[in-house]
Amino acid sequence: MDKKVLASMIDHTLLKPATKRQLANLCDEAKQYGFASVCVNPCHVKEAAKLLEGSAVKVCTVVGFPLGENDVKTKVEETKRAIKNGATEIDMVMNQSLAKSRAWVKVQKEIAAVKRACGEITLKVILETCNLNDDQIVNACKAAAQAGADYVKTSTGFGSGGATVHAVKLMANTVTPLGLKVKASGGIHTYDEAVAMAEAGASRIGASSGVEICK
Repeated sequence: MDKKVLASMIDHTLLKPATKRQLANLCDEAKQYGFASVCVNPCHVKEAAKLLEGSAVKVCTVVGFPLGENDVKTKVEETKRAIKNGATEIDMVMNQSLAKSRAWVKVQKEIAAVKRACGEITLKVILETCNLNDDQIVNACKAAAQAGADYVKTSTGFGSGGATVHAVKLMANTVTPLGLKVKASGGIHTYDEAVAMAEAGASRIGASSGVEICK
């Protein structure tokens, strides 16, 4: 795969505690390599938006991170605040307790509430696939689609496992006919790993190793 094409699929990610210098470096690298977005914690959204002003790089942030166990109203308010501060994409963590309890109507309602807060802003729903079996992954994907989400995403990167080719294929086969896309994230460190995820059906790659991947 052409590295420029691959770079345009990468959400350049920094979700650990970061200094202003580290955030500035992240944004500079995103502009230099042509990454799709930077993905940062909510406290860094406003600064990232300033640093990326005038560029094509989007500002992505996380909601309900990393466990997804927040109250729905909290997730909605997080989303509204992030957008007000300059976020142009939202990656929310699905409530895993609801998913593991197979409470799919409640999962759908939660995602729909966040999507309403997003409006036209892209919403990606993090499933944390390492905690779900295949049937739960499929049903979570369907709930996200019914709720109006734009993407389903494999992982937070903070769970017991990250993206796998199997999970990405399963998600893509489920949501592509429904008009959604797939973001693979978690444990993707090399060019070959990133390409494998793209070939499995991912349209976005979440990685903190974007520069290394593209080199």
